[in-house]
Amino acid sequence: MKKTLLIILGLLVFFASYAQKVDYGVISVDEERSRDMTKITSESDHVFWAPVNRTRNGVAWFRNRVIALSPNGNEIAFLSFTNNRSNVFVRKLDSSGGSVQRTNRDRVIELSYSPDGANLCLTDATESSRQILTTNVMGGYDYRQITYEAWDISPMYSDDMAYIFFSRKEDRGTSVWSFDTRDNTLCRYSSGECPCPIPGTKSFVCGRVNSNGKKEIWRIDYEKGTEKCIVSGSGSFAIPSVSPDGEWIVFTGETAVPYGKGYYYNTDIYACRTDGSQLTQLTFHVCEDLCPVWSADGKYIYFISQRGDSKGTANIWRMSFEF
Repeated sequence: MKKTLLIILGLLVFFASYAQKVDYGVISVDEERSRDMTKITSESDHVFWAPVNRTRNGVAWFRNRVIALSPNGNEIAFLSFTNNRSNVFVRKLDSSGGSVQRTNRDRVIELSYSPDGANLCLTDATESSRQILTTNVMGGYDYRQITYEAWDISPMYSDDMAYIFFSRKEDRGTSVWSFDTRDNTLCRYSSGECPCPIPGTKSFVCGRVNSNGKKEIWRIDYEKGTEKCIVSGSGSFAIPSVSPDGEWIVFTGETAVPYGKGYYYNTDIYACRTDGSQLTQLTFHVCEDLCPVWSADGKYIYFISQRGDSKGTANIWRMSFEF
């Protein structure tokens, strides 16, 4: 027990000493110089941020989609945390106007846009459940409840709006389901979390945990019934987001940063083709970068980061993407 306590204390001192050396005020580092970094929100937006937990073997982070771009590319929706409540706010990207509150709940923990831009799909959390709701982007605070009394998260429409895909936590693990918007039926597909449909196909990408406890990105063809791991490694990769043209995936990945005689585990943004090729690390700042999503034209990636703020306050950032 004494040895265990000493190890834990040593790790705490190690991570604390490293954190003190992180200069959050730096906007970008040398490896990112070719990418244009633009700050989208401000401290007053109270962008939702969940702590990143580090251990001697890696890092764990909040694997929910907390920002979304409108299909027309004019607005960005995000979770804001104020007064111990988290709700969706929307702001226009082409003006300096403020953000407008679009939900009035206690704990909205995820969001996505419908492909036609008319609705938001939400995960609403209670003490005993996670339920899927939809609401009109421009209307009042009316909601349509999609699932009930279960643990359902990460909702996302298919490109034809025929289905809402989501992941459901069950006794045997987490699996991918869909809600058919035409007849209100549910269908279970396979194990996985955070599904994201690939436009123009009958397939989606999702996350899975391997036998070593690390998360991988898988591609599932639900029409042919085929499954393929497309991204794996010594670290975890999660929360995939598919580009509008269906050619690329962007996601959060675990990076082992050499420090002293060991490693400081960090979260960065990665991208690859939808077949898993051309795996590329996009961010290298030693602050946390999380929850990447695509712009409507596929030329930019929006993500949450503590960079560019001396206090380490989380904001939404935009970086250019050229390949």
